[in-house]
Amino acid sequence: MQPDHVIIGSGINGLVAASLLALKGRKVLVLEREAVAGGCMRTEELAPGYLHDVMAATFVLFITSPAGAALGPHLARHGWEYCHTSHPTAVLRPDGQAVVLTMDRAANVGTFNTLASGDGDAFAADADRVAADAPVLFALLGQRLWSWPMAKLLLGQARKRGLHGLATWLGQALDPARGWLQTTYRSEAMQALFAPWVLHTGLTMESTYSGQMGRVIAFALEAAGAPILKGGAGQGAQAFRALIEACGGEIRCSVDVDRIIVRNGLTAGVRLANGEEIATKSVLASVTPDQLYSRLLDGVNLPDERASARKFRHGRGNFQLHYALDAPPEWLTPGLDQVALIHLSDGIDAVSKSSNEAERGMLPATPTICVGQPSQLDPTRCPDGKAVLWMQIPDAPSIIKGDAAGEIEGHDWDSVREAFADRLERILARHIRGFDKLIVARKAYSPTDLERMNINLVGGDPYGGHCGIDQFFLWRPFAHSTNGEGPVRGLIHIGASTHPGPGLGGGSGFNAARRLGA
Repeated sequence: MQPDHVIIGSGINGLVAASLLALKGRKVLVLEREAVAGGCMRTEELAPGYLHDVMAATFVLFITSPAGAALGPHLARHGWEYCHTSHPTAVLRPDGQAVVLTMDRAANVGTFNTLASGDGDAFAADADRVAADAPVLFALLGQRLWSWPMAKLLLGQARKRGLHGLATWLGQALDPARGWLQTTYRSEAMQALFAPWVLHTGLTMESTYSGQMGRVIAFALEAAGAPILKGGAGQGAQAFRALIEACGGEIRCSVDVDRIIVRNGLTAGVRLANGEEIATKSVLASVTPDQLYSRLLDGVNLPDERASARKFRHGRGNFQLHYALDAPPEWLTPGLDQVALIHLSDGIDAVSKSSNEAERGMLPATPTICVGQPSQLDPTRCPDGKAVLWMQIPDAPSIIKGDAAGEIEGHDWDSVREAFADRLERILARHIRGFDKLIVARKAYSPTDLERMNINLVGGDPYGGHCGIDQFFLWRPFAHSTNGEGPVRGLIHIGASTHPGPGLGGGSGFNAARRLGA
């Protein structure tokens, strides 16, 4: 039976698009080159009974997205269940000082005002401003930009604010995170709470519009927390699969698409690496620009797209370090036991230094570390009385040119992975009593390892490409891009490399499905 739509790639965007189309009665076929569906939603067993989310872990972007609102009730019937904590994030500084963000506005204002007079009130003002701007802000960050609804929204804002007022608002939204934090908060500890989050958007402290992204993240964490999925992110992929199959769709794994078949400028189907051809008039490709134009469309006359793909830049790599523990960690600083995500960082300059070192190809001397405690939210992740803990380093170099600390020798990740993991473990161990005695098992994933697991993670970049403003919004992936649609009719480019960019929001898949009438 010929499918109405073939989706290449089973990451969050491919699964969102397939689900929405299948719910509308369309015949969908998802093709995944790996042995399991889910893309970065992948859960593995590190030791018997210990479940680890190898890559994607936190679903705040999905729970707050249009895709999450549309698909949430359907997914819940297939095992999609959130696990929450009222303490989504914290920062732990080298001297042991910690600042915790809760989901209680009054508590946050009180805590932050004790750090420095007025900081709590400034936080409330920031959050209220994001809430007031939500209609236009979240549209720019999630909806199709080249569309009449977007044009009407911006015209409405121009009438409301005036042209000069709208230009002023847009200009203020371009501020870097360093400028936002240093001019808004007096306490260095308060600045340190939000500084590391900028790295999770693929930006740095000095990047244009990183301040606005930081404000949005702070707002979202307080409002929606940092939920994870019961049983692991892989359970989310299984829920999507069950939903798609219940609607008559199909997901095939271990299937490598070799070509998108194009005839007279129209999509005609796909050819697999084994020679099989599947006819269809609609293909959604959740891949990087290089994969799309250098491989899948090889031989098709697309000189402008191919030239732009060669210039498309990828960002820093990501490093993951996972632990199976014999008991829950005992933090030397009280109040961190129930926090979902803890950053180990000294603040603005420390985050700037580590990301700059990584961008120059150096192993950071003191990396910015994000620590996750999933078993504190979801006890099913490990045996009774045990614990799961992971570290994510969002500023690892894709290509190693040296070590900023001058301690680790080697220029490829396969040779330095464990030494770099040892550096991270030493930093963490300073804050947890007897950490070395808790370790049951440890496994590290370098940027090279992550790319081996997912072809779209080029150089270990989890964000589908550099997220600077020249490759974002209207200009993602290319300056001439228009809603993922190009000169090949019937083909829509989706995924982290397209607007609205990376994360578990499923935005490009949602927009594409809506474009196709779902």
